[in-house]
Formats: sequence, C-alpha cells, structure tokens
Amino acid sequence: MSQGRVWHLGHDIDTDLLAPGHAMKFGIEIIAKHCLENVLPDFAAQVKEGDFIVAGPNFGIGSSREQAAQVLVHLGIAAVIAPSYGGLFFRNAFNVGLLLLTHSNANQLQAAHSVTLDLTTLAVQGSCGSTLMCEPIPQFLIDMVQAGGLLPTLQMKRLRERNRNDPAPV
Repeated sequence: MSQGRVWHLGHDIDTDLLAPGHAMKFGIEIIAKHCLENVLPDFAAQVKEGDFIVAGPNFGIGSSREQAAQVLVHLGIAAVIAPSYGGLFFRNAFNVGLLLLTHSNANQLQAAHSVTLDLTTLAVQGSCGSTLMCEPIPQFLIDMVQAGGLLPTLQMKRLRERNRNDPAPV
C-alpha cells in the first residue's frame, strides 16, 4: 500500500516540461528543481515522497531524455496515473523504477486529494471516494519498479546466478 497527495496535470505534458532543456547540462538534483516549473511553479519545492501525479492523455510525449522519468523518481513520485503515455517515456519510466498506471478516467482524482494505491490489485482509492481499477501491468514490470529499475533488477539477477553457481562450502 502506498498513500500520497495528488498533483493534477493536463494533457500532453512533454519531456521538456519534466526535464527542461536549459537544465540538462546539470545533474539530476538540479534538473529536478526545474521539473514542471512552467505548469506548476511550486511543484519541485512542495512535492513529497509518495505523492502521485494524475495527468491527461499523452503524458511524457516528446524527446527520449531519460531524465524526464528520473526527476520524478528523484522527487519521490510513487506513480503517475494517466490515460496514455509517450512510448519512449513509458520505457524509460519503468527502466528507472517509475510506476506508470493507466486509466481512461484518471482525471476523476482531483488535485490535493490523497490517494491510496494497492499494488497487488492496482486499485487507486481517492480520498474523494472514487476508486479506479487501473489496467493490468505485467508482473515483471512491477518487480522492476520495486527493485528500483532495470539496472538493479539485472544486478540482482546476476547476483542470484552467481550465488547459484558458487560451490557449496566444505
């Protein structure tokens, strides 16, 4: 179970809004300070670990910059809930451990309300009384998010294989 505040965004939130070009020469800590500054100026300063983003269709459209998903992980976003995502952003998000949930009526969840996510059922319960049953996600993607992304998943897999192949102590 995960619980947090809802940050409500419109449609077509592109990767330039998440990771602005002018900040790309810096590290993720600085890029994160500029996340969504053109649509929610106080977002980076006020977002808290475990908060959720609820957005309209086409969240993450635009360039292939991985930092667009990384800043949301860095800022502690528990999940993004939207009707659809940019394809490259979708892949990058899971690769860096960001959970993306899909629901055609995500906008039922209003800003400043809190939501509770049951990761087992993918049910999102809003404090306003609405419950959304999000589209199923393959278990390997949920496991990858819980591990922190693709690289930690591969490192854990390699470690398990190494331990399996080590001879038993005598």
